[in-house]
Amino acid sequence: MGKKIIIIGSGFSSLAASCYLAKAGYKVVVLEKNSSLGGRARKFEKEGFKFDMGPTWYWMPDVFEKFFKDFNKKPSDYYHLEKLSPAYQVYFGKKDTITIGDNLESIYSVFEKEEKGSSKFLKKFLKSAQFNYNVAINNLVYKPGNSLLELINLTTITRVNQFFTSISSTVRKKIKSNKLQQILEFPVLFLGAKPSNTPSFYNFMNYADFGLGTWHPKGGMYEVVNGFVKLAKDLGVEIKTNQNVEEIVVENGIVRGVKTSESFYESDFVVSGADYHHTETLLPKKFRAYSENYWDKKTFAPSSLLFYVAFDKKIKNVKHHTLFFDTSFDVHAKDIYDTPKWPKEPLFYASFPSLTDNSFAPISKEAATFLIPLAPGLDDIPEVREEYFIKIIKRMEELTGQDLLKNVIFKESYCVKDFEKDYNSYKGNAYGLANTLFQTAFLRPKIKSKKVKNLFFTGQLTVPGPGVPPSIISGKIVSDMVIKNTK
Repeated sequence: MGKKIIIIGSGFSSLAASCYLAKAGYKVVVLEKNSSLGGRARKFEKEGFKFDMGPTWYWMPDVFEKFFKDFNKKPSDYYHLEKLSPAYQVYFGKKDTITIGDNLESIYSVFEKEEKGSSKFLKKFLKSAQFNYNVAINNLVYKPGNSLLELINLTTITRVNQFFTSISSTVRKKIKSNKLQQILEFPVLFLGAKPSNTPSFYNFMNYADFGLGTWHPKGGMYEVVNGFVKLAKDLGVEIKTNQNVEEIVVENGIVRGVKTSESFYESDFVVSGADYHHTETLLPKKFRAYSENYWDKKTFAPSSLLFYVAFDKKIKNVKHHTLFFDTSFDVHAKDIYDTPKWPKEPLFYASFPSLTDNSFAPISKEAATFLIPLAPGLDDIPEVREEYFIKIIKRMEELTGQDLLKNVIFKESYCVKDFEKDYNSYKGNAYGLANTLFQTAFLRPKIKSKKVKNLFFTGQLTVPGPGVPPSIISGKIVSDMVIKNTK
């Protein structure tokens, strides 16, 4: 075939697309603006400690398996997976925790102990969630998002009401325990929207959680990035770092290549895995399909305030993944989506991978990542970051019954300004566009440019949506569309 393709960015969607297109015979060059690969899934190392900078949850293992199978490979050819047991722990107050196990029977038992009769609802709920998961994976999420008809078939038409009721209303109708409500609602946060705005069809994320389990790649999520990079290179993909694309060159309405500060890269096709809004700013205005007003009206997934922290001791009373839901879930959600502001009492998430994996920290020490979801576009200054670090660590000290602040060796923070600087992320969002009812499937920005021939988009702002597995799927979708448009 021999057609040249430039792919902007080296996140999961870009790397997946590069593999499929190289396999199909295209000459593929990936241009990454940063010095390391992986996009938001980069790695940070310091003084013998290691941190996954972005994704830390490995969910939906079947999507990874399906990807590698397309190349006659398996995930185990590139990295080793361990199923976490327990999957995660949730703090609701001091000595008030719920731990989610690695099998359904133990989870049913936990629910029943918290609220009598709740396990009966959970079994029915998860049966629906599993059905929806199979429908989504087999029929919906690999569609290009061109038409409403992609969502309608003999299976989905009987469940269309699930697109007009929310996860929150479905759960809260049957579950009275606020703790169990939050546990069932939290997985849709991976879709970037609050549960009250997320169609109940997306309860398939609960099956991903309870049914498929939570996994850890030995060495961290960056080992998964390394696996994708190795596969891409073995297929002949050329990958260049420190290449900031400054312009997409268009002649007579057809893409001709891209310019960086150093070079012009001629190509027959351009696929951008970079921020969709930013990518369009690389075009003359007349070739931009979406206005600034369009983007301003969209519901974006949250940004995040992240801390990468090294401790000089092992931390007690936490699990690999630990959620701190000891403050109001609903109030924090309003601070993100309704009246955007810094949350007064934020919920937060913590990852302690060195509890599971010795490669993350020196012996007898701990590597921890803390994440506070935030509204995108907030004013992000160092003093505020420090205030929130003290706030969450003191809360964790109280909840887990141990001193922590005095045991910090070092910490690094990452927030709105960093997402903007490193990823050209619109308003510093961390996860792309939220999957609300009016931002689902064909209602998301299109993979194929409406105004420039042979220009395509992939990643979290187009279909199917936020998260690592959807990004991998997005890479598959865009490669199929490029191949189709070559014929």
